[in-house]
Amino acid sequence: MSDAFATVQDVEDRWRPLTEAEKARAEVLLMDAASLIRDTCPATWQAAGEATLRRVSCAVVKRAMVAPAGDMDLVGVASQQATVGPFSQQITFRDPGGDLYLTAAEKRSLGKGRPAAFEDDVLARLTGG
Repeated sequence: MSDAFATVQDVEDRWRPLTEAEKARAEVLLMDAASLIRDTCPATWQAAGEATLRRVSCAVVKRAMVAPAGDMDLVGVASQQATVGPFSQQITFRDPGGDLYLTAAEKRSLGKGRPAAFEDDVLARLTGG
């Protein structure tokens, strides 16, 4: 089960055109994202729809790819502060290492954390049967 849930084209459709080097990286990250989804939500990912798996995979890959790579692309910035004279600036990146992770909302959309179905035979309990 090493198939990705999305394609490089899916990532581009949801984000921007990628360079050839970025496409190669995205291909690897899509496989990693699929593995992450299967490992993080082992009991529930199969119930998620194809569109959900595709959307979450693309979001995971995009987060990893916007991590700073020497350029100061502010897409992955969680907070910013600057200092000039009496003024200061600091930039904090949400994911400076480009790690793959699922947000709480993505885990919920994949079924993790949802209450399990509950079934009870009340009549059997009342009659002792």
